[in-house]
Amino acid sequence: MSLPGTSAVASASRTARWAFGQTYVVKPKGKHQATIVWLHGLGDNGNSWASLLETLPLPNIKWICPTAPHRPVTLFGGFPSTAWFDVDELSEIAKDDMEGLDASAAYIASLLANEPADIKLGLGGFSMGAAASLYSACCFARGKYENQNHYSANLSAVIGLSGWLPCAGSLKSKLEETNEAAGRAATLPILLCHGKGDEVVPYHFGQKSAEKMSSVGFHDATFKSYPGLGHYTVPKEMEEVCRWIASKMGLDAV
Repeated sequence: MSLPGTSAVASASRTARWAFGQTYVVKPKGKHQATIVWLHGLGDNGNSWASLLETLPLPNIKWICPTAPHRPVTLFGGFPSTAWFDVDELSEIAKDDMEGLDASAAYIASLLANEPADIKLGLGGFSMGAAASLYSACCFARGKYENQNHYSANLSAVIGLSGWLPCAGSLKSKLEETNEAAGRAATLPILLCHGKGDEVVPYHFGQKSAEKMSSVGFHDATFKSYPGLGHYTVPKEMEEVCRWIASKMGLDAV
């Protein structure tokens, strides 16, 4: 298992109320060209996605699959589960847990802190993991977290499957704070995928998230929908994800 330096981890840990779980790493089978942190969904762990990502035809990618903190979740009546942040309901008016979002985004960035300078960096995730990835994309564009601490990871691509965009209502004003934020947003490739049969995170959440990101300045955002697909992934979706990653991150052809 490969982990970032102690200073980066300590910095992220100081912002977190809950301890993060085990991190699983899938090493590249070929020349290392990119590193992607991939985030699991609510109640899951990093190992389940590491097992899937290892099978993808992307030999030039190092995958880092952390496990979210085991913490009380309001949606479950306070019952503890692995979660990147707290959530009280899955709705468009749900209150965002800014402390939890910032803590997870900082920890995720720390996992990329010691990657070589010539390696392209990306984030991706499923469901709540997709939400945390999209929030990190917004932090990258702004150059800071909501708590005003500096965001350091230089992202080249972000993927979100069956998820939603946190803080959507205030995103436009936050990106208008500086010209640099608009420039970073405009050039960051983002892929959002969602099944039309999703019974957990409704399809329109993903659709509206993509529309919001495009409207506020993420001009390289792509949305793909899958008729009949529920709250899971299928080979067709992952094949399109692989092609998109290889293209956007400039990976060598397999």
